[in-house]
Amino acid sequence: MQTVVVGTSGTSAQDVVAVARHNARVELGDDAVVALTAAREIVDALAAKPDPVYGVSTGFGALATRHIGHDLRAQLQRNIVRSHAAGMGPRVEREVVRALMFLRLKTVCSGHTGVRPQVAQTMADVLNAGITPVVHEYGSLGCSGDLAPLSHCALTLMGEGEAEGPDGTVRPAAELLAEHGITPVELREKEGLALLNGTDGMLGMLVMALADLDVLYKSADITAALSLEALLGTDRVLAPELHAVRPHPGQAAAAANMLAVLAGSGLTGHHQDDAPRVQDAYSVRCAPQVAGAGRDTLAHARTVAERELAAAVDNPVVLPDGRVESNGNFHGAPVAYVLDFLAVAAADLGSIAERRTDRLLDKNRSHGLPPFLADDPGVDSGLMIAQYTQAALVSEMKRLAVPASADSIPSSAMQEDHVSMGWSAARKLRTAVGNLARIIAVELYAATRAVELRAQDPALTPAPASRAVIEAVRAAGVAGPGPDRFLAPDLAAAEAFVREGRLVAAVEPVTGPLA
Repeated sequence: MQTVVVGTSGTSAQDVVAVARHNARVELGDDAVVALTAAREIVDALAAKPDPVYGVSTGFGALATRHIGHDLRAQLQRNIVRSHAAGMGPRVEREVVRALMFLRLKTVCSGHTGVRPQVAQTMADVLNAGITPVVHEYGSLGCSGDLAPLSHCALTLMGEGEAEGPDGTVRPAAELLAEHGITPVELREKEGLALLNGTDGMLGMLVMALADLDVLYKSADITAALSLEALLGTDRVLAPELHAVRPHPGQAAAAANMLAVLAGSGLTGHHQDDAPRVQDAYSVRCAPQVAGAGRDTLAHARTVAERELAAAVDNPVVLPDGRVESNGNFHGAPVAYVLDFLAVAAADLGSIAERRTDRLLDKNRSHGLPPFLADDPGVDSGLMIAQYTQAALVSEMKRLAVPASADSIPSSAMQEDHVSMGWSAARKLRTAVGNLARIIAVELYAATRAVELRAQDPALTPAPASRAVIEAVRAAGVAGPGPDRFLAPDLAAAEAFVREGRLVAAVEPVTGPLA
């Protein structure tokens, strides 16, 4: 099992995915323990003074004007966790909760939060035990952190509320901690607040979306190339010298991927009628431009994620010179914007893929393919309704592209009067990423069937990479040309083939690594 060591300098996207999705073990670095101890000494010193310090000896938010005496401070920290664990709605996915907890631990280990080392160790212990707090869909405005989601996680550390055990059963958190020999934490000054005040949920979902979209953008280049081939299009528009005159790196990468997939094809550039095509349709000819713009959006979002992964997001923060200062670093705007931007790019990629699918099915535009790629048109409907499903997914993608970060609903008696809605942006992006995988799967289903129909003519030989895709997808249980059949299982198999990266894996032994 992989082990991830959490130190003072942040973490990597790869480590987040390893912990969230693959149950990597988490350990505290020696530097983190030293930093945690030093920061805690600063907090303890301030707590002993009569002067009020926000988060240490005051209330929170709009109640920060009240000074809290020593005898009530432990209760104050417990109460903030209990009161803020106010989520509602369906449970959030296990991988999201694990990313949330791990990223909060990352900030705690920075030494800027004032949390004791034993609290950080308990966080690691809960992750390593496979205990997942029950976190709900609604409760974060993406400002002052993902408050309700993080509070539900902190509640588990206290041995309260409910959590899912490693066997998938939801039980009282106290029982699960006891079974794994984990002692519930008794929070002290500032610790309750430090466990709640971060952008960890939206960041975790951003990191996982970037990993998924990296696979999906490569997959979309492959299916676009297959559609171009099936439509007897020209690959001359993919020439690197054409893309060099408009030097967007994502565009060049997408064109290079498509060109690699089409290398050796005997289908490109043919015409089935007496009226030669001067140009292919935009959905075919402009595929690198659209996918490339999305790739450049991914690059920008990755830069934001890397900065956030290196950050310590808390309020107040403990500084090396001994100050404990309030700040606004918990505001989710930087993350929220790119989450929304990615949803826009994903919607457009899905939209152009659907247009290519529709072209493959339309006998008036497919250059000789049978209507709906049906075996016996009229008796068979072919892939007619598969395109309906794809169109429904695209329509939802467009709705999901409406930005959440443009909204703000004031809270906390107008103290928190501008919020990011970054959690909402992250939640809708997760839906969009899932839909994009399904949209690409439908194009894959149509394009592979169309290429096989073309290949019935011995003069039209598909590219070696196309043949590798067809062989792999058929082995995965996705049927080729033939009479009508129950389509839903085929589409589900195609979706899994795309989402799990098997489409990219089928191509790269032929093409080499795709960009």
